[in-house]
Amino acid sequence: MRKPAPSPRYEELRTILEEAIIKGELAPGTRLEEQELAQRYGVSRTPVRETLRLLASTGLVEMRLRQGAVVATLTIPRLIQMFEVMADLEGLCARLAARRLPPKMMAQMEESHRACAEALKTNDPQAFYEANRVFHEAIYAASNNAFLEETTRALRNRVAPYRRYVTYQPGRMIETMREHEAVMAAIRSGDGDAADRCMRDHVNLLGDSFADFISSFPADPETAGRKQVA
Repeated sequence: MRKPAPSPRYEELRTILEEAIIKGELAPGTRLEEQELAQRYGVSRTPVRETLRLLASTGLVEMRLRQGAVVATLTIPRLIQMFEVMADLEGLCARLAARRLPPKMMAQMEESHRACAEALKTNDPQAFYEANRVFHEAIYAASNNAFLEETTRALRNRVAPYRRYVTYQPGRMIETMREHEAVMAAIRSGDGDAADRCMRDHVNLLGDSFADFISSFPADPETAGRKQVA
């Protein structure tokens, strides 16, 4: 017998919690209590439980003994590994975009780049982070490879709570603008090798930039985030 399709309310709840984690509104280590979530969103505990299981399958949530569901945390070695893979995936997206770019996608990249510039002008890291996300996702879509786009976005969502720290580093927004311009120039010229290289350099956090990234973490991110959803 086929399982009934999830209700629209179930899908809405999944989207709400997923976005809250990706945007950093629910920090790594935050406990996700079924009863509190059910009361907050006006649903029974069953769709909440199923939503948490689904988010656990994507890696955004962990199911822990005696603690229940918590927003997933990543160790430093694991984070390094994920950023290495992220850099290669985004580099491939940029390489393919340089060969297959639809004109409307170039316009979307340029528009999101201008939004980044506006956020930089007003010193608004949150707006910058969101515009930067749109910029990267436009390149994923421009690859014209649905599987690559889906895989890259899924991994980006996994590391999103940690990538947010990068935006708040002194001078990082200015560097990002320069790196975006290099990526766009390579894509415009159809130079796949250069687009790949520029994007990998932009995404990969190694050397001094990675040291700065790590130093921005709370002393214990898991403990800092270990609170119930109020």
